[in-house]
Amino acid sequence: MLPFQIKIVDGVPPSDQLVLAVRRAILTGFLRDGQEFPSVRTISQELQLSPTTVHKAIGQLRESGLLASRPGVGMVVRTDAMPSNADRLLLLKPAMEALVREAVALHLPPEEVAKAVEKAITKARKI
Repeated sequence: MLPFQIKIVDGVPPSDQLVLAVRRAILTGFLRDGQEFPSVRTISQELQLSPTTVHKAIGQLRESGLLASRPGVGMVVRTDAMPSNADRLLLLKPAMEALVREAVALHLPPEEVAKAVEKAITKARKI
């Protein structure tokens, strides 16, 4: 089983969705520095994506420094090239957009939503 999953969303290229899923797996510790990365064939079969799509995503991850090729091993994860805060915030974009839509529908003031988010983050860090 892969340490990341994707749910194909219309309008977003599957390769971009795969890149985001891998970034999230690295940032959350499901993929660690030096860990062997699954093969194109494995990813393609498990996620039901074309090998071309998987190759494209792996190329993007290599370019960003999150994957490296190791002779005799294949691709490995590199966490010394962690994404910036701005890149990590991109991972939250879908969840933030959903939160904002719900907050607007409930007529909640932004200050109250910000306080609730801050409180939830503080609670999550204690766990």
